[in-house]
Amino acid sequence: MNKKIYPHHFQSNSYSSPQSGSSVIITGAVHGNETCGTLAIRRVIAELEEGSLQLLAGRLTLVPVCNPLAYQLGQREGERNLNRRLIPTNDVQEFEDHVANWLCPLLAQHDVLLDLHSFRGEGEPFVLIGPENNRGPIESFSHEKHELAMAMRLGVHRLVDGWLGTYARGVQRRQERLAHNADAKSVANANTQFGVGTTEYMRSTGGYAMTLECGQHLDPQAPEVAYTAIVNSLRHLGVIAGAAPEAVAEMEALRIYDVIDKLHEDDSFVREWRSFDVLAQGELIGIRADGSEVRAGQDGRIIFPDVGARAGEEWFYLTMPNPRLTDLAKAGA
Repeated sequence: MNKKIYPHHFQSNSYSSPQSGSSVIITGAVHGNETCGTLAIRRVIAELEEGSLQLLAGRLTLVPVCNPLAYQLGQREGERNLNRRLIPTNDVQEFEDHVANWLCPLLAQHDVLLDLHSFRGEGEPFVLIGPENNRGPIESFSHEKHELAMAMRLGVHRLVDGWLGTYARGVQRRQERLAHNADAKSVANANTQFGVGTTEYMRSTGGYAMTLECGQHLDPQAPEVAYTAIVNSLRHLGVIAGAAPEAVAEMEALRIYDVIDKLHEDDSFVREWRSFDVLAQGELIGIRADGSEVRAGQDGRIIFPDVGARAGEEWFYLTMPNPRLTDLAKAGA
């Protein structure tokens, strides 16, 4: 079989200080049509080169384009979603496997990751963080305090957690549906590893990480949201010169509690949903192709509603109020 030839290369810019400090990596264009991070990272590179931003300590690696094939095509994926099943492999089948074999070792060389994204529908920027400290089998973690502190200094006012644990429960449902009838791609999607993206991989290597969703793909403010988050993060960590930012005073915290897959191409929403639209318990969200109703399990908000999802893919996520920030305030942290 002929080996595929891809006319692409991988590029990162690294800066090191003689002073010890945090080792930080900032990534953009994990999805090729999400370019706000690319623009912001290139702006930071230019400012470091001209001296208007100055490295004080530690190490900084900037990756404007993680997925050059998807970026060149101007679409979310090259041959598959890079932010699913992001794990090094000897069994290279798709371009994103090449990316993983380059990107994962690079991530593992750092302590902290800020991954910059945008989303398809309308909505406000928000940050996705990892779990509370735990020694469980899904996402064992011990840097909750550091991760939360950085997330509260990005400049956005909404925080979401619960991704991988919820994804694992969704995968279990997929496995049950596919037990007797499944193609190879569906089987791959029904693996818990399919929920592992940049941040999950970073935590698996002992670091901490967050995904900043900077706004709608074409929002002209999204690159500014990304740039502010980069500078705030690096100043918070003491990597670049400048006053450390204060934590955002008012921040809404939400927890993902369910992921709903699209089961048939004719499954449809009952209205045009936006991320963070409020849902009441029992509210009708969509109608399946067989006429069955999909309703909210409890009061909360919808996120990532994807009218363009294909059968077998995530259709939308459900969130509920999250006590983490209230608990943090009570603890006096």
